[in-house]
Amino acid sequence: MGWTHGMLIVGAVVMLFPFLWQLLTSFKTIDESLLVPPALLPGNWNLDNYRKATDALPFGALFLNSVVSVLVRTVVQVALCSLAGYAFARLRFPFRNTLFLLLLSIMMVPRELYLLPQSEIMQSLGWLNSLPGLIAPGLFSAFGTFLMRQFFLSLPRSLEEAAALDGAGYFRTFRSVMLPLARPGMIALAIFVALFSWNEVLWPLFVNSDTDKLNLAAGLSTLVGQGLADYPMLMAGSLLAEIPMIILFLLLQRRFIEGIAFTGAK
Repeated sequence: MGWTHGMLIVGAVVMLFPFLWQLLTSFKTIDESLLVPPALLPGNWNLDNYRKATDALPFGALFLNSVVSVLVRTVVQVALCSLAGYAFARLRFPFRNTLFLLLLSIMMVPRELYLLPQSEIMQSLGWLNSLPGLIAPGLFSAFGTFLMRQFFLSLPRSLEEAAALDGAGYFRTFRSVMLPLARPGMIALAIFVALFSWNEVLWPLFVNSDTDKLNLAAGLSTLVGQGLADYPMLMAGSLLAEIPMIILFLLLQRRFIEGIAFTGAK
């Protein structure tokens, strides 16, 4: 056990060190952040970089855009992927396996290839440079459908048979029997969707040109120019952007691990 705990401690330190470096750098000056060899601790601890990060961007608007995007995408995607996952796992219909393989093939295509057709769809809808255009492409995912399908496959069929004996149809069985049992998988999917939406950079920059229409991650990326980057300010802004997701993960950590473990049990 001693060696096991020692290896786990070393691994934890290696994983946590970048976050510690980010935190310490957020209190440094630009000159201190560029020292060679690098200095671990800042010479003078101050909060100026946090003030500069919030002043350099419409921080409140970007934060609100990120929150709205995460909430809408998470709720809609969990709902749609749960329905689709249940259909692929339990229902019998023509070409079910073929359609599922086509769905999985979407995961094999780089996301960058979808940027142009998605932007053309947003333009036809009049959603360029708008919050709906920022949100719409993330309302459904092949990965979410695959995750929920695997979760529903792990549930016993006897539950559905009992519901059918009581006269429940497919949707009633899904809503009253299967959905409550799928809560761990739904929470795991919700965390995945929330993390991806919160940290998304490429699509917001592609579809929106106004800074106040971006999310927080994309807004922070605009602070990196061709000249000398203000790394302490970037670290401070990134740390502020990470706090909500860290809190979310800490609150739902047990459910997240339970959902992932249960999904891979079959």
